Amino acid sequence: MSRRFLVAFLLFWLLMGASAQAEKTKRVLLLGQKRDHPAGTHEYMSGLVVLAKCLQGVPTLETKVVRADDPWPEGPDLIAQCDGIVLYLGEGARWMQSDPKRQQAIDALAARGGGIVAVHWAIGARDARYIPAFLRWLGGIHGGPDRKYTFCETELQVAAPNHPIVRAIQGFRLKDEFYYRLKFASSGKVVPLLQARIEGQQETCAWAFERPGGGRSFGFCAMHNHANWRLVECRRLIAQGILWSVDLPIPPNGLSVEVTEEDLRIRP
Repeated sequence: MSRRFLVAFLLFWLLMGASAQAEKTKRVLLLGQKRDHPAGTHEYMSGLVVLAKCLQGVPTLETKVVRADDPWPEGPDLIAQCDGIVLYLGEGARWMQSDPKRQQAIDALAARGGGIVAVHWAIGARDARYIPAFLRWLGGIHGGPDRKYTFCETELQVAAPNHPIVRAIQGFRLKDEFYYRLKFASSGKVVPLLQARIEGQQETCAWAFERPGGGRSFGFCAMHNHANWRLVECRRLIAQGILWSVDLPIPPNGLSVEVTEEDLRIRP
């Protein structure tokens, strides 16, 4: 075997290996709970069904909708086998830390560069003791006794137009419960993606976070009302946030997030 042939052969296999790695399917858990508010709000499981439909056309992504009400004993093993988690559930910062094995599994996910996404009440906790660990994971939190929220309709403006998560998203109006005056991490890279004017100030309501130890996270404070899954901007924002969190490409013209009336219905 000539030296030139051997070099070409090795280069071929290196390229093939890199291509296979790039096309590796990412596994993401969509974690929800039983509704904890009146019908039509905090419809966690129904919202995740919509989200799964938005993502089903991504060829290198496998999603699984999982109900994760406590005690959820199988949770740590499931997290250990995935590349990312999406939380759409109540008091997410507390939920992540309420079981030592669950917290260890999330720490391990973060350490291997896994994606972490949280939506609405999943970005928060009432008790301030949950703030430090959650900031390491997600980069932002609606937490502690001084947290603020309001119900209103306001305009959301794109704050980082070149970021992949907001690709094909323009400013839009949203009527929802907004968490604001959020607390953000002092290390890592936090990028405000959407801002809303609340009480006379521009408040960050969606952000991307590049964790200091590696890995990506995304948070969005809205989606109290199930009706807002009807908005293509909300569906695209969250779906593209998930893709970015697990380092999958986002189409140049934005991800197609078409859904049907059946997809949008509220489930028991």
